Amino acid sequence: MSFPSIRVAVSAASRATSLLRTVQFTHPPSCPCHSNPSHHHHHSPSSSSRLSQHVRHLATPLDPSHQKEYAFEMAASSIRFGPGSTKEVGMDMKNIGAKRVCVVTDKTVKKLDAMRNVIEALEREGVEYTIYDGVRVKPKDSSIKHAIAFAKPYNADAFLAVGGGSVIDTAKLMNLYCVYPEADFLDFVNAPLGKGLPIAKPLKPLIAIPTTAGTGSETTGTAIFDLVSKGAKTGIAHRHMKPTLGICDPLNTRTMPSAVHASSGLDVLCHSLESWTAIPFYERTPRPTNPINRPAYQGANPISDIFSLQALRSTVKYLPRAVKDPEDFEAQSQMLLAATLAGVGFGNAGVHLCHGMSYPISSQNTDYKHQGYAVDYPIIPHGVSVAVTAPAVFKFTAASNPDRHLAAAEAFGKDISNVKKESAGEVLSEAIAEFLVALGDQPRGLKALGFNSGHIEGLIEGTIPQQRVLNLAPSLSKELGAEKEELRKLFEESLEY
Repeated sequence: MSFPSIRVAVSAASRATSLLRTVQFTHPPSCPCHSNPSHHHHHSPSSSSRLSQHVRHLATPLDPSHQKEYAFEMAASSIRFGPGSTKEVGMDMKNIGAKRVCVVTDKTVKKLDAMRNVIEALEREGVEYTIYDGVRVKPKDSSIKHAIAFAKPYNADAFLAVGGGSVIDTAKLMNLYCVYPEADFLDFVNAPLGKGLPIAKPLKPLIAIPTTAGTGSETTGTAIFDLVSKGAKTGIAHRHMKPTLGICDPLNTRTMPSAVHASSGLDVLCHSLESWTAIPFYERTPRPTNPINRPAYQGANPISDIFSLQALRSTVKYLPRAVKDPEDFEAQSQMLLAATLAGVGFGNAGVHLCHGMSYPISSQNTDYKHQGYAVDYPIIPHGVSVAVTAPAVFKFTAASNPDRHLAAAEAFGKDISNVKKESAGEVLSEAIAEFLVALGDQPRGLKALGFNSGHIEGLIEGTIPQQRVLNLAPSLSKELGAEKEELRKLFEESLEY
C-alpha cells in the first residue's frame, strides 16, 4: 500500500470515528486501541511513524476481553397500542399461519374480559388452542418447569401470553425450552447462577397481551424467576426471547386494583430511572467476540435514552392519578404506554442497583403480604421491592453523572437551575422519597417489609450473583470486598426513608 493510500484509509477511519462520536452523548475513545487500558502510546516526533503506528492499531486484531464495547443494538418487539386491539389477535395468529396456539395465563386473569376476548378472537378465526392457567405470580423455577412440561407435548406453532409480567415471562420460557427440548434448565440462565449460553436460533412466534402497566415484558427478551435453591432471583435474557408482537390494549388494565396500579407503576419508575443512569454502552466490557454474545442489557445509549426519559416523565405525571382514581382511563392508558416505552428503554440499556437489590428482597421475604394482592402466600410485589431502595441508590450513583441525575430530578418537578452538581444525588433522592410518600400505602423502607439489620448480610449475598445488572451500575466498585461494603451501606440506608 502506498503512503497516499494509507493516508486516505486513515482519513476514512477518522471520519467514521467522528460520525460515531456525533451519535453519542459523551465522547468515548476515538479508536479501539485507545479504549485498551493496557495500551501505552510511544510518542515520536516523526509524523510518518505516528501515522504508521495508527495504521497498525487499526489493522492489528486486539484481545476483545480487554476491550470496551464500541457498538450497541436496538431490539424491541413490534407493538400495537389501542383500546379494543385484543380482538385482532385471532387474525394475527391466522396471518402467521399458527394452527395450534398455547395460551398462557393465570387463574385470576382467566376470568377477566381480556381472556374472554382472546378466546372469542381465536375461535372466530378457527384457530385451535389450549390454555395453561397455572402461572404463579412471582414465578419460581418449579412453576416454570411445570409450565414447560405442559407445553412440550402440545407442540404449539405459537404462544399467546395474556396477563402481567409473570405470565409473559413464563410464556417466554415455555417457548424457549420447547425449541430446546433437550437443554438443561440452567443452560441459558444468567451467569454465574447458570451457564448463560446464548440462544442460537429463533424461537416460535409469541404474542403478548399485558393486563398490567408495569413490567414492559411485552417488549423485552428478558424473563425473571426465583431460583429457590440459590435463594435468589435470576432469569434469562436474549433478543430471541422477545415477543413477536405486544398488543397493548388499555381496556385490559382497567381491572387492576389500586395496589397493583401502584406497584406496577413503581416498576416503570425504576426501569426508566435505572436505564437512564446506567453506565454508557461504550464503558461495558468485555467487547463480544461475536455479535451473538452481545448482551441484551448493553448500557445507556442514545436510542434507549429517548424512551427512558419520556417514560419517567409520564410516570411522574400519570401514576398518582391512576392510583387515586380507578375511573381515570386517560391516566391508566398513559401508564400502559409508559410501561411499554420503559420496556424498550431498559430492554436495551438494562437496569442496575434497584433491580439487583430487589431480587433477594423478594426471594428472602418470609411473611410480608402486600395489601391488595389476592394470593394466599407472602408477597412483596416487584415494583415495591425495587422502589424501596431507590432513594438510597440514586443518591449513591449521582456522582457518576450529576447532569443525568439532575435531569431526572427535573422530571419530578424539581427546580434544578441553582443546584450544584455535588448535590444532584441528594436532590434526586429527596424527589423520589417525596413521590413514594405522596403515592400512599407504600412501605417506607425495608423495616416495613419485615427486614432488619440482621438480614443485611443475606441480602448482600443474594445481590452479588446479579452481575448481569450490577455490571451496569455506575459508581459501584468492581472489587468484591469494596462492592460488598457499598451494598451494605445501601441496604442500611434503605431500612427506612
